[in-house]
Amino acid sequence: MTMFTRYDPLREFVTLQDRMNRLFRDPRGPEGQDESLTTTAFAPPVDVYEDEHNVTLKIEVPGIDEKDIDVRIENNTLTVHGERKFETDEKEENYRRVERQYGSFTRTFTLPNTVNHDNVQADYDKGVLKIKLAKKAEAKPKQIKVNVASEKLGSQKTLEGKEPKGASKAA
Repeated sequence: MTMFTRYDPLREFVTLQDRMNRLFRDPRGPEGQDESLTTTAFAPPVDVYEDEHNVTLKIEVPGIDEKDIDVRIENNTLTVHGERKFETDEKEENYRRVERQYGSFTRTFTLPNTVNHDNVQADYDKGVLKIKLAKKAEAKPKQIKVNVASEKLGSQKTLEGKEPKGASKAA
């Protein structure tokens, strides 16, 4: 299985610094305002799985309009950017607790060379963004015939390799 996580040590450091700051900070921010009412950046969770024909990403982005999500592929890198806006019908001071995260996010994934950049499909349903990246034809499993020479009378036998489960003979 191919990993799509790009390691960014600076992001890790910033996250750790933010957590340490929250640990030692007074729970009430400037002017007595509760810190939990402020908006922060977040990273939605992602599932990545692969089969013989596709690499698929499922990103949880509930509460985000599809017009606020941007999906791009550039230089073998898939970038998903979006924003969850803090919109309320009530006045902000009526909130006692806000636990959902708001703000913009960017998730970046390095794509394997087996992905066909021209065949990408993105669907948004019930708060889940599903991005399906088709693999190139040469990356799909192929069946290979093996000829075996018999020692008797110079005759030849042909053995056929069995195709992996789920693979098509179209290749």
